[in-house]
Amino acid sequence: MMTILASTLAFPLSQPVAIFLLVLVIILAGPLIFRPLKVPPLVGFIIAGVIVGPYGFNILARDASFEIFGQVGILYLMFLAAVEIDMYHLKLNSRKGIAYGLLTFAIPMLAGILGSRLAFGCSWATAILIAAMYAAHTLVSYPVVSRFGLSDSKASVIAVCGTIVAVLLALVTLAEVVAIADSGHFSVLSLVRLVMLTVAYAAVVGYLFPVLTKLFFRHINDSVSQFIFILTLVLGASLLAQIIGLESILGAFYAGLVLNRYVPNRSGLMGRINFVGNAIFIPYFLIGVGMLINIHVVFKGWNVAWVAGNMTVVALGSKWIAAYIGEKMLGLSAEDRKLMFGLSAGKAAATIAAALIGFQHGMITEDMMNGSVVMILVCCIVSTVVTERAAMRLRIRLTEAEMRQENATIPGEFARQLVAVANPVTAEGLMKMAVFMRNKKNTHPITALFVRRSDDPSVVAMGRNALRAAVNAALAVDLEVKDMERYDLNIVDGVTNVVKETRSSDIIIGLHRRTNIVDTFHGQMVEQLLKSTDKMIFMSRCFIPVDTVGRILVSVPPKAEFETGFQSWVERIGNLASQLGCRVIFLAYQSTAGYISNILEEEKYAIRHEYLVLESWDDFIIYSARIDDDDLLMVVGARRGSISYSADSENMPSFLARNFSRQNLVVIYPQQFGG
Repeated sequence: MMTILASTLAFPLSQPVAIFLLVLVIILAGPLIFRPLKVPPLVGFIIAGVIVGPYGFNILARDASFEIFGQVGILYLMFLAAVEIDMYHLKLNSRKGIAYGLLTFAIPMLAGILGSRLAFGCSWATAILIAAMYAAHTLVSYPVVSRFGLSDSKASVIAVCGTIVAVLLALVTLAEVVAIADSGHFSVLSLVRLVMLTVAYAAVVGYLFPVLTKLFFRHINDSVSQFIFILTLVLGASLLAQIIGLESILGAFYAGLVLNRYVPNRSGLMGRINFVGNAIFIPYFLIGVGMLINIHVVFKGWNVAWVAGNMTVVALGSKWIAAYIGEKMLGLSAEDRKLMFGLSAGKAAATIAAALIGFQHGMITEDMMNGSVVMILVCCIVSTVVTERAAMRLRIRLTEAEMRQENATIPGEFARQLVAVANPVTAEGLMKMAVFMRNKKNTHPITALFVRRSDDPSVVAMGRNALRAAVNAALAVDLEVKDMERYDLNIVDGVTNVVKETRSSDIIIGLHRRTNIVDTFHGQMVEQLLKSTDKMIFMSRCFIPVDTVGRILVSVPPKAEFETGFQSWVERIGNLASQLGCRVIFLAYQSTAGYISNILEEEKYAIRHEYLVLESWDDFIIYSARIDDDDLLMVVGARRGSISYSADSENMPSFLARNFSRQNLVVIYPQQFGG
């Protein structure tokens, strides 16, 4: 027993359980200790790594676990930065992001080359290598941006896009400098080969990953399997990038962009991705970075302190100048500039790689190597502190603007959703549809309802399983849900009574499945429900998971803009498209299309949308023939006697029954008469 205790407590720790236990204690206690000291948690992890690492108290050795978890952590960080970006905002700001990337690469490169030549008297090759270390940066402080909900802010998107440009150019420069140092000459052929492999890599991953993801998600509904599948693709893309000569972090980021639309922000899958990354991989990476830093080298002599100070000032100063010029050139605010500087000031993976490669090839001295380690520590601290302060101010500014806008307009009541379920197979899909159509600021609980009119054990068991599946789907995204089981002789009465009790505004149910040739499209129960309530009703039938939908096509009847619930259903579709990141095509009459466009613009829905103008029923028939299996057709119906009701509305159910029995379909009946 004493032998086991002695081996467990021998430093550095070698017992796997003891190592992992200490890391978990650091992850748990670090923020609690450093927060009162006004030290950001990310910086706290790095400092903790310095303290327990080989150059501190030598409690932990930087063993294989830190190599593996640390490498996965930086890949996870880059993947999260890409998967959390709204692709609409990325495309909107892509030119600005590329421009900023060129700035934040070129200015540190120029300053690094000239500064290193003047300060250190080194060769041109060494000066270019050191400059590449300045130009490259790591999104160490990105979790701060994510925590403040600024992933879609203009400054954040520009900085993330610029990071990829700067890192790619810096790594290519590094590779060419090392190749020249080894061979003694510049090879155009190797550069062309790298470019061609990069293009082929982008094409293969960009085409193959979406196909595999759609196929997997449609056949495998298990959340754990989906998470493992996504992680497999990310690591596969990273490894493939390394094989062709690129840095693995670029592969992880590109995988995040490709998989972005298959991981909605308000989904259980995104929740698991965030949880695992923020709980294990990213803290492990930051602790590992701290363990690399030998703070004692600063005190070895004035030369090391001079080199470290010079490198730190040039690295941070050049990044600040790039952010300042970017602010003026791109028309951004001071808070945006500070956020961009904070995100681009951090240094870890690429810079560490450049320093190690340069030292191994004899291109930089030991003093330069030690100076670069100190520079990395200071840059990580500055990056995190500046990002946190800028993010807080930017969040306050955006919140104040939102409150002014809300006060300037009449605030609308957020939806109170009721999801009626009976079948375990479709219950999860119905709840996901409700979640994706929900405004992100909505705090009302969702009501999951099962109404039965029989005590048959098989019916009760099936209904309760459906209720459980629906509740779990809502809880997976941290939404409050109230589950209710009702017995009623008439299912419609049971639903409408609960609607009145909970003051529900939206009813989400499964689309009726016809059982015989004389059965109607809606079914007798739905037809009774339409007569019994004037609330908005969504009838959904998706043969594929809703988060794999390629496009949304919305058929809108004439005069729909005059209905009471017009704005509500447009907003629900705007929320759905925002979450899925897919394009929306409205099949609408000219006058109605203008009203839809105004609502989307006023409510600031950042979605890709277009309009196909209808002039008659024949136009709808022609357009509907273009619907693919991975599209979602949403048909806005009209109750009999309503303003938008017409002969076309009369024909729609039978047309859908004949021609769309195998397509993904949602039929919407808007709220009537003020509800």
